[in-house]
Amino acid sequence: MTGFRHPLALALLAATLPVPTQADPIIQTRFTADPAPIVHDGVVYLYTSHDEDDADGFRMLDWHLYSSTDMANWTDRGTVASLRTFPWANQTNDAWAPQVIARNGKFYLYAPITVAGSPRNVIAVAVANSPAGPFRDALGKPLIAPGEGFFDPTVWIDGDGQAYLYWGNPDLWYVRLNPDMVSYSGPVTKVQPRLTDYQEGPWFYGRNGHYYMAFASTCCSEGIGYAMSERPTGPWTYKGPIMDHDSRATGNHPGIIDYKGGSYLFGFSYDLNFALTPIHHERRSVSVAKFSYNADGTIPNLHWWDRTSAPRIGTLDPYRRVEAETIAWTSRIKRDRDRPYAWTPGVTTAGDGNGAVYVTRTGDRSYIKVAGVDFGAGARAFRARIANGTPGATIELRLDRTDGPVIGTLPVGDAGAWREKTAAVSAARGVHDLYLIFRGGDTASLVDVDSWQFDAMPRGAKA
Repeated sequence: MTGFRHPLALALLAATLPVPTQADPIIQTRFTADPAPIVHDGVVYLYTSHDEDDADGFRMLDWHLYSSTDMANWTDRGTVASLRTFPWANQTNDAWAPQVIARNGKFYLYAPITVAGSPRNVIAVAVANSPAGPFRDALGKPLIAPGEGFFDPTVWIDGDGQAYLYWGNPDLWYVRLNPDMVSYSGPVTKVQPRLTDYQEGPWFYGRNGHYYMAFASTCCSEGIGYAMSERPTGPWTYKGPIMDHDSRATGNHPGIIDYKGGSYLFGFSYDLNFALTPIHHERRSVSVAKFSYNADGTIPNLHWWDRTSAPRIGTLDPYRRVEAETIAWTSRIKRDRDRPYAWTPGVTTAGDGNGAVYVTRTGDRSYIKVAGVDFGAGARAFRARIANGTPGATIELRLDRTDGPVIGTLPVGDAGAWREKTAAVSAARGVHDLYLIFRGGDTASLVDVDSWQFDAMPRGAKA
């Protein structure tokens, strides 16, 4: 969730936003906001809110999940909860910023929504047995009763086992959660005095004896600021910006984790929206940047997403099943030649209603980039599980660039129901970025793809 939009800020956004690069934003198949990452069993799970494609103001109905082990390729895990998870909530809008935390083998999702028939915000909680859900309503009613600005929850379990839930715009509030994570003890407390430059979107955590409160800084435009404390309930000392106020962001929302020896800041921008149109809409996109804490525990100023990013920190094994919705970059953005600033949706993902996710809307010349694929000594074949194919369509496999070397071509044929098809490949050795380029006629989607995998060359053979 973000604050008021000043007309001057909107004009500046339209004038200054660049076309996004391959590192920014990290999800291109749909609009995402309010990133809430957690690390569990060696995997980064990134929960996000979701701006609908037709949103002008906030139009948000569900929460999505993505995962990664290399910070470059993100696998779409689908919708893990929605307003339908809470039948007593307003079902037409208001699925705002979530956060998830694990405790005692369960996963708790805290989300701000509105109660049916009321304009006031509450905080709800859902629970699941795995990070990917499905999440179910834990209480059948709000955890935090209606209040003004009661949204953007953030949760942390301290080293002594005490859990804290913070939230709020323009004031910051907290409670101490009970061990069951679905009730609390003590009063709902307002943090006073108000944190310098605080607006909304708090992200609370502890690290190396310090407590941190990152947040979206005062609107508008918003950056990301933070404060520190020696105790989980303050007092808080403002430490400055992690990202400056920037005309390219009338809203923001931080999420911060440590992973595989690095520290990462997640937030969002409007880059995808402004790559499609000069008109401001609440259609946001999540980005991530790697950083290092200063010796005293403070966080450096990372400035903006065009000056910082997160490098790939691993490789992908192509000789095991890879979900087709594992994507480093894809060509969602396609200009309509006949209508300036109009756009045609490119590659995206969909669910089958049973929790499975697949790639669809694969128009001619659209593509998927998968970063850091380690072919080792060489591959001999490519296999893909496909459906709804168009006669004459193909999936062209290239290395490192959209015009890079072709290592194989998979004929799609007229595949109807899901089936596996195979094509020979050659000259695929070592670590490369892999491009799956869809070729064919003028149709909205040439083929749906569920998964793919390469077959390795026999030991001793030459690729």
